[in-house]
Amino acid sequence: MKTSVKTPVIGITVDSEEPGGYSKFPWYALRENYCGAVARAGGLPLPLPHEAELADDYLNLIDGLLISGGAFDVDPALFGADSRHDTVITKDRRSAFEQAVVEGALERDMPVLGICGGQQLLHVMLGGKLIQHIPDAFPDALPHEQPNPRDEAGHDVAVVEGTLLHRIVGTTTLSVNSAHHQAAEDEPDGVIVNARAPDGVIEGMEVPAKSFCLGVQWHPEFSISSGDDLILNAFVTASRDKA
Repeated sequence: MKTSVKTPVIGITVDSEEPGGYSKFPWYALRENYCGAVARAGGLPLPLPHEAELADDYLNLIDGLLISGGAFDVDPALFGADSRHDTVITKDRRSAFEQAVVEGALERDMPVLGICGGQQLLHVMLGGKLIQHIPDAFPDALPHEQPNPRDEAGHDVAVVEGTLLHRIVGTTTLSVNSAHHQAAEDEPDGVIVNARAPDGVIEGMEVPAKSFCLGVQWHPEFSISSGDDLILNAFVTASRDKA
């Protein structure tokens, strides 16, 4: 008799856009490769609209939470900053929803994967602070908003041995893409940094006390290296195990 294996439902937060382009009214946006990467890893992708009051209902439907990136920044007020850099652009409704759903996922010890801006929000939710504009803090920084296409590598990252990320990818060096001007600044209690760029910018973080709580600053959904695929596979597997 065959034993059926549950396909884990992966909630993916979406971006929001103002009227223009696709529609004359506000609209949601999500790159196709987020859903495709989750599906290839064995998950059932479920985009999540920004209805913060329904956060618990969404969490009852899903087995894992993927916090996506997007064309916006985390509000500096959320990590206690006294000022806001001129380059910072916020999307308050999206951030309010993501705060609600991340808080609920962490309380349930649901597997969480933060990607790019999603990693930054996760870092802040765990008590961390952000660098609002990398060139101000790292004058000799690499071009973290890479000039070449996003489906190509922009730089390497050094993966810290002994971390969850290292156990997943099985290497201390990954070639990754790069599309951010903010970054995690510190290492709050309970959080460990698992990857850095050659210029010292934090590129990944995780929470050892959780069953699976991982953030990466790059976009593994582009599948630039085998390590990217391994990250999505590990996340979906952890979500299946918790289902």
